Amino acid sequence: MKAPLLLISGMLCDETVWLPTAHALNDAADIQIINLGVTDSVEAMAEGVLARAPQRFALAGHSLGGRVVLEVARRAPERVALLGLFGTAYRGRAAGPAGQAETAAREAMLVKARAEGLRTFGEQWAARMLHSDRLADPRTVEPIVAMVEKQGLAALEAQVRMGLARPDAADLLPRIGCRTLILAARDDAAMPLGPHEEMANAIPDAELVVVERSGHLLTYERPDACANAIQRWLGAFSQT
Repeated sequence: MKAPLLLISGMLCDETVWLPTAHALNDAADIQIINLGVTDSVEAMAEGVLARAPQRFALAGHSLGGRVVLEVARRAPERVALLGLFGTAYRGRAAGPAGQAETAAREAMLVKARAEGLRTFGEQWAARMLHSDRLADPRTVEPIVAMVEKQGLAALEAQVRMGLARPDAADLLPRIGCRTLILAARDDAAMPLGPHEEMANAIPDAELVVVERSGHLLTYERPDACANAIQRWLGAFSQT
């Protein structure tokens, strides 16, 4: 039996980022990809995911989508058979100067996107998200730029609000009872390895897989490595 697998996209992402890996999983999973769209809170997005999900399912999220995955696990742990956290973290926005700096950086990002347009913004975003080895290949870069442009400014604004108001999940991690796969790209400029290691240490049944030669968009850049890890993880679905 195929495992029902829900994949939650990250900020400004859609099927483009998932499909290279998802194609390799067709024999193992019935896949549903859910994008963040213009929902502006992690909590509301989690409720939307639960409304669309089967009674019991495997769930994975990338980047900001990983925050949604954690909130789903908080709200309905009995329904989540397997958990996947890819290129993400678990802490809320910090108090004090660090949190203020994050807010200022996000607001500056919005100002830049409004002023320059999402095409130019997407080119700069892709340059930060992708591994440096891939930036000279337009066949890799252009689909990401087009994806960002397609999302629209309203989605970017909503997702920035979602990210800034994200709940802190530190208290949840030791209580996650299902098998958890944590994927991290060693060369991810947007999400360092440290939070992934912390999650792997805090979640009782967690496996950390570090993907080499990839930037933040690991399921797009290294579908071979990601699909292999996900297939092993999905193998536990029938045992839950």
